[in-house]
This record gives sequence, structure tokens and C-alpha cells, in this order.
Amino acid sequence: MTTAQAPAGSFQVTVQPSGRAFGVNPDEAILPAAIRQGIGMPYGCKDGACGSCKCKKLEGIVVHGPHQSKALSAEEEAAGYILTCCGVPQTDVVIESRQVTDESAFPIRKMPSRVMSLEKKSPDVMVVKLQLPANDTMRYHAGQYVEFILRDGARRSYSMANAPHTMVKADAAVPGAPAIELHIRHMPGGKFTDHVFTAMKEKEILRVEGPYGSFYLREDSDKPMVLLASGTGFAPIKAVMEHMQFKGITRPTTLYWGGRRPADLYLDDWVKQKLAEMPNLKYVPVISNALPEDNWTGRTGFVHKAVLEDFPDLSGYQVYACGAPIVVDSARTEYSAIANLPPDEFHADAFTTEADKHKD
Repeated sequence: MTTAQAPAGSFQVTVQPSGRAFGVNPDEAILPAAIRQGIGMPYGCKDGACGSCKCKKLEGIVVHGPHQSKALSAEEEAAGYILTCCGVPQTDVVIESRQVTDESAFPIRKMPSRVMSLEKKSPDVMVVKLQLPANDTMRYHAGQYVEFILRDGARRSYSMANAPHTMVKADAAVPGAPAIELHIRHMPGGKFTDHVFTAMKEKEILRVEGPYGSFYLREDSDKPMVLLASGTGFAPIKAVMEHMQFKGITRPTTLYWGGRRPADLYLDDWVKQKLAEMPNLKYVPVISNALPEDNWTGRTGFVHKAVLEDFPDLSGYQVYACGAPIVVDSARTEYSAIANLPPDEFHADAFTTEADKHKD
């Protein structure tokens, strides 16, 4: 296989087993170099907080920037594992990564967007629809995310909650305008979400960049699936479900959606409508902190535990998990250790907040 030669003064990263190689500039981490050159590698937060980009270093020297120990422990680093999002090569490097595909790496675009609508779906969840430029349609996989670029350069990440084929159906007032749907949870004191819930207006212009993320449906498998969502982690799961229906994918699928209170399942009616349209879909809502006035009669407890109760053996399944890092991390660990889920069949997007990124 032919590979790109690293420019003078930079290092070359080779990815096995594919054999693909690419150059990394001095003081540049591996992941941003891969994204820049259209190399599809697994990642989530890009900030050393989630561990989605963790892979084995086979050769070479890599020095890490700031990251959380839950994403890469000292023991894992000593065993040769690295985080590509903050790992900076000091020599040519060979790594082992389970996903490196051209098909998964759509071009990343920076573009203006216009707020089309704001709809409060629960006390702390806003559904925001953004109109994108008609002449610069962004291509993305159901499950990927965009980043808002704020005026001070800060960034905030949100998953597209609609599948790509729905982009042109968003608003009759703007015929044919591509649009994306985002589910934004209010984080009190949050610089961006305070604005969304108190001051954002229709027609406001925001800058976005994307698509990002390696969370999307693996369509080369016929395994039954578990979709696991907590809170607004339902957003990318919703996009995946729309994509499955559009493509006629009929693999047996069970959705587990967890929240503290019933109101946290802010599109429960939408899911129940899909049950009528998708005969191979099952739905298990799970509430962890119901109050007497909620009159909740369904499943209770932690949503990832409900999966283990129903599927003690996950060896023949794929799991797609999105939401709070504690839910995703617990599911990843326990499903492999307890229910024999192959690690390569756990696909996740942990929703790390700005506060999460600065823990440890």
C-alpha cells in the first residue's frame, strides 16, 4: 500500500492493521493530524476526557498532553496505550487502531448557521433546529456531532439528532434548506447553555464546524443491537434510528433510555410512534429517581444495569451507547467483564461537559 511521506521536520504515524500512514507536524497530536488528512480514526471528546481514541502503541515514542486518568490510567500508559487526541509523537510511531476507513471521514466544514426554531421539550432540554447554507451541504453519518465556535474561540459539541436524509425537510418556510436538529441540556452557569435558554432567538447566526466523531451505525454487521442512551444522549441514537428506518435495516434492536425523572425522556412519544413503524424495535425506558407524584410504574434503577438484567450474554450483540460519561464508562466495563460483549462491538459517544473535561 502506498503511504504519504511525512514532511521534513515531522514524524510519520503508521496505523495497523491497515498499513495507512500520515504525517504529523512538530508538536501536533496524532488525532488532529489524522482528521486534517481525512483519516477515519475512533474518537469522541478530543480533550483527553473520554478515552474513545485510546489505542495500542506498537513502536515509537509519544508524549501526552493533559488528560484524565479515567481516559488513560498510568497502568495503561505503562502497558503501551496512548490517547491519540493528546498524544504527540517524538519519533515515527506505529499504532494499532480498530477503525481506520476513508468512508467514515467526511470533509469537515466550518460554516454559518441560522437558528430556525427553539422548542423546549422539558424544563432543561431545548430542541434547536439550525439552517445550514444551501450551497454547502454538510455530509455526515447519523450519530456524529458538530461544534459551535463561540466568539471567544471556545467550542461546544452537540450531536445531530436527525439523520442526514431528513436535512431538507426541516421547515416549509425555507424550502429545501438543509437543517440539523440538536438537543441541548441546560447546564446552570454554562456560558453557552445559559444563552440558549435565556437569550437565544430565531434567526440568530452561529458558527458551526463538523462533522466530528466516530459514532455511527456499522452497517456491515447483521448482529442484533442494544441502543443505550442517558438523557440527551438520546440525540445521536434518534438519528441512528431514523437512518435505520430509512435504509430498511431490520436487525433486532432494543432501545434503553434512562433519566432521573420521567420528564427526562423528553421524546418518549416519538419513540412510541417509531415502535409502531419499526416492528423489530423494542423500547425499555428506565427511571432512576422517580418521585411519588411521577406515578412511574416502569423500570427503575440505572439504565445500563437494566441491559444486563435483560441480556446476561451480549457475546452476539453490538451496543451503541451515548450519554453521561459515568453511564458509558460503566457500560463499557461491565458489558465486557460480565456479559462477554466483544470490546470491538461497543460503540460509544460520552457527552463530556466543560466541567467533565477539567476533572481529575
